[in-house]
Amino acid sequence: MLLNPVEEFEIEKRKYIEALGQDVELRQLTKAWFERASKQRYSYHFTWLGRPVIQFPQDLIAMQELIWAIKPELIIETGVAHGGSLIFSASILEMLGGVGEVVGIDIDIRAHNRKAIEEHPMSKRITLIEGNSCSADVLEQVEKHAAGKSRVLVILDSNHTKDHVARELELYHHFVMPGSYLLVFDTVIDDMPDSFSAERPWGPGNGPKVAVLEFLAKNKRFSADLSIDDKLQITVAPNGFLRCVAAP
Repeated sequence: MLLNPVEEFEIEKRKYIEALGQDVELRQLTKAWFERASKQRYSYHFTWLGRPVIQFPQDLIAMQELIWAIKPELIIETGVAHGGSLIFSASILEMLGGVGEVVGIDIDIRAHNRKAIEEHPMSKRITLIEGNSCSADVLEQVEKHAAGKSRVLVILDSNHTKDHVARELELYHHFVMPGSYLLVFDTVIDDMPDSFSAERPWGPGNGPKVAVLEFLAKNKRFSADLSIDDKLQITVAPNGFLRCVAAP
């Protein structure tokens, strides 16, 4: 059967991505680069439309691909910081058109960050909720935004301890339906040396990846999309791009 140029390109692309995933030496080089770059706070050096985004550029590309493909009506993000990720998500939704919105949740939204987010041109698509992402009050507010929406993308990037991420997974996974994704950031914590988390409440063995692996073992609605890991190579979210494969 003859393939059109687009199909041929996609097949060739998948072949090379699979080869990337099997390249052990490249993974070792990537890990060494990642650890060295992280010592210089690499992820803190980028902005999106004027706001610090605190993400690796490779992960932003993956997020853009997913948002464009899924066309979510709602993106839920736990963890706000300077607001760059919210602005990023909102800007892709703006290009898609429609009424898609972003809900950003953080236990402490600092006044100067809130001001900058609310004054940004993308603020029209953003709602900020201050509070613990696992609290009943916050969940009630999120439920109101999600009501009637079938295409929801969830991004977890707040407290990175195993217990907190496990609780977020338990509370937020039901918003995601087949065809969409649940993203868990900073799963790389569990792959890093202890020294990288020395002053944090999380660290290897007490990080997001442990929570993700336990979640996947008992929740068959989701599967880690390792093709994204293979493609990116450099990512803070190995095993963290969770594809919803079944309805509740």
